[in-house]
Amino acid sequence: MAPSAMTRWTDSLREAQPAPYWLDDPGRPRPEPALTGTATCDLLVVGGGYSGLWTALIAKERDPGADVVLVEGREVGWAASGRNGGFCAASLTHGLSNGLARWPDEIHELERLGARNLDAIEETIARYGIDCEFERTGEIDVATEPYQARELRDWHAELTDKGLAEGIELLDRDAVRAEVASPTFEAGLWDRRGVAMLHPAKLAWGLKQACLRLGVRVHEHTPALTLRPYGTGMSVTTPYGRIRARRVALGTNVFPSLVRRVRPYTVPVYDYALMTEPLSAERLDSLGWKNRQGLGDSANQFHYFRLSADNRILWGGYDAVYPYGGRVRAEYDDRPETYARLAGHFFTCFPQLEGVRFTHAWGGAIDTCSRFSAFFGTAHQGKVAYAAGYTGLGVGATRFGAEVMLDLLSGERTERTALEMVRRKPLPFPPEPLAWTGIALTKWSLARADAHDGRRNLWLRTMDRLGLGFDS
Repeated sequence: MAPSAMTRWTDSLREAQPAPYWLDDPGRPRPEPALTGTATCDLLVVGGGYSGLWTALIAKERDPGADVVLVEGREVGWAASGRNGGFCAASLTHGLSNGLARWPDEIHELERLGARNLDAIEETIARYGIDCEFERTGEIDVATEPYQARELRDWHAELTDKGLAEGIELLDRDAVRAEVASPTFEAGLWDRRGVAMLHPAKLAWGLKQACLRLGVRVHEHTPALTLRPYGTGMSVTTPYGRIRARRVALGTNVFPSLVRRVRPYTVPVYDYALMTEPLSAERLDSLGWKNRQGLGDSANQFHYFRLSADNRILWGGYDAVYPYGGRVRAEYDDRPETYARLAGHFFTCFPQLEGVRFTHAWGGAIDTCSRFSAFFGTAHQGKVAYAAGYTGLGVGATRFGAEVMLDLLSGERTERTALEMVRRKPLPFPPEPLAWTGIALTKWSLARADAHDGRRNLWLRTMDRLGLGFDS
């Protein structure tokens, strides 16, 4: 990278605020008061991200008479739910490739449930009047190397053969560049109905308002500190009080679970993103992008990008940083060296946008597990349920996870709880330093594969055989 190019690209970051664009909103709602004293309820939901919000909302929809309390350690939507790219996917399995590899016998059922889940999200947003800029535009997986174009063609042929290609269109180089003009695009797969774009923080805030409207008691700045049995139910302590609940649903995801045996199943990975200034009409025309799809490239170290409602471009991904020991700390949310790398990649993809400035640059932790899609379970004789491990694709899948948790707490067998995906757990991560070493070796190997036409080395092939393989 020439010094002059580096200077030009980093100059685009000169005025970028180190804060999530979505949360930098004058309409951000005031937090609800913290819990003080002792409270009782039928269902306590711990966590005010999507997982907890969907659980509380659906619990009240299922049983309007239920007394539901939701507690959040800071403010609703402040963490991954307010910092993500706003890609709301139907997939429950972190994409068809991951789902087909892990649950081939269930994949048609998982795809059906995922499509129904996305439809339910759209219907809920309309019913409660949630203004979260929902656009069902779909998403294009783009190839930026010839070998990736071949892989996309082969993948589309496999999906067609297995009856899984409905609504998925293969685009050659001319067709994909007609949709979005980049000299780097070689081919694309457009999932026309399976992904929507939205404003992630506004979705969280809207779900909070819908919960309040239905009578959920929401307490922010109320971290749950301990979880213990109490009589026929459970007791949770908070800094200023205690809650006694018949049942508890844990939606804490990347943060340490109150059920300690769940903790080894997840590790935090830090993801980073940039947001441009609003594009002028001339710059927007230079891109095409009339259909406003989300996009993601096909490399192992991949980027995701999309247009916001005010015609900014969000550009994120590539670096995925695991901190030694798996600690979640605010100091990891800001990483200038990654921002500079992302800016260089952005202008390589869209050279016609040279001169555009970035207004926001931020990062945050997502929870991942060894199978890269959510897992579920219960504790304390079925009085506590949990869901975690969404690996950055939880905007849509957390609603499904909420239904699974409520099903598990009810003790009834449903079409969801009957799934192998729900019944079985991933492999836990080993203790340090093995976890850090394994993750670092995997990252190095994935980068090497990207540089060598996708060829996976012995380490990656071994991980594939063990069911731990990962690609984009």
